[in-house]
Amino acid sequence: MAEPLKNVFNASFIEKLSDTLQEIVPGLNRKLFVHDILDTTWQDRELKERMRHITVVLNSHLPGAFERKVELLLTLIPILKTKSSQRDLLGYIFLPDFIEVYGLDHYPVSIKAIETITQFITCEFAVRPFLIRYPKKMMHQMLAWSTHPNPMVRRLSSEGCRPRLPWAMAIPFLKENPSPIIPILENLKKDPSGSVRRSVANNLNDISKDHPQVVIDIAVKWKGNNREIDALVKHACRTLLKQGNPELMKLFGFGSIEELDIANFSIAKSNISIGEDLEFSFVLCNQSSSDTKVRLEYAIYYQKANGSLSKKVYKISERSYPKDSKTKIQRRQHFRVITTRKLHPGLHKIAPIINGQELDAHTFNLQ
Repeated sequence: MAEPLKNVFNASFIEKLSDTLQEIVPGLNRKLFVHDILDTTWQDRELKERMRHITVVLNSHLPGAFERKVELLLTLIPILKTKSSQRDLLGYIFLPDFIEVYGLDHYPVSIKAIETITQFITCEFAVRPFLIRYPKKMMHQMLAWSTHPNPMVRRLSSEGCRPRLPWAMAIPFLKENPSPIIPILENLKKDPSGSVRRSVANNLNDISKDHPQVVIDIAVKWKGNNREIDALVKHACRTLLKQGNPELMKLFGFGSIEELDIANFSIAKSNISIGEDLEFSFVLCNQSSSDTKVRLEYAIYYQKANGSLSKKVYKISERSYPKDSKTKIQRRQHFRVITTRKLHPGLHKIAPIINGQELDAHTFNLQ
């Protein structure tokens, strides 16, 4: 069983942190600092709770006003870079959290700190309260960061303003109107860093959930520029492609299914138990006189607690199938318990999808 992620904040990490702080903080009471963090409720705290607890304790032990505390924390970073392992890196998320918690009323100092800290540990969560408090000023700053020489700062300019960044607070004004984001993404679409380009794709994918036509128009405009941008555009359109958007299907070369068909769809067991796999197979028939590019998927309709069904689409492949061919496809879908989906017993459905067009569904029962 994997070790809980919260254990990145273990006693050893706190001890090493206190040792390093003692080098830069005059008069730090190292033992009291460790005692205050590893208190009686420490073991019960989860990852984010431990992070926030460290932030609060750190603030109480650092001398001076906010500006002085930030100065000390920035002095800490180059020392941590030389002493820390890759495993330790996640633990330093308390640095951007400190700016998020205590810096909102100190805009100039906080923005300079974020620019430095994000080159060590990402500040994509910390910038979001600033975007909400100072929307125009922060979007101007994000645009400026999109041309920064450091790729982690450029990545922040996109990742930080994603309208639907997972595990982060939403940015309502950007969900409503994403137009301030587009100049940032235009600056970054040719970025030499793959992580920056992936952030651009993820930002566009977020936007597509509220403003699909905005992303479709960008896809049409950007596609064909070069191989890297084409890959970015494809990743950005993944949600719209799963929805079978016809304009994007055509853009990516997936045409009519008039000469494509599914035969002999078969489910190995019509009754499966939670913890088992659903095994199914079918034959893809390409009746065309030429090879045909096909995007092949399937939809699972999951039973919900209220008795309705919730659809999720899974990709099988994108490839060319030979003319006058019959290709057997075999797949299995696991129904193991996972944290991201609650399984409910009852009637479920599965349906094959060709080039965004869903065919007849078949039922099975989850026990």
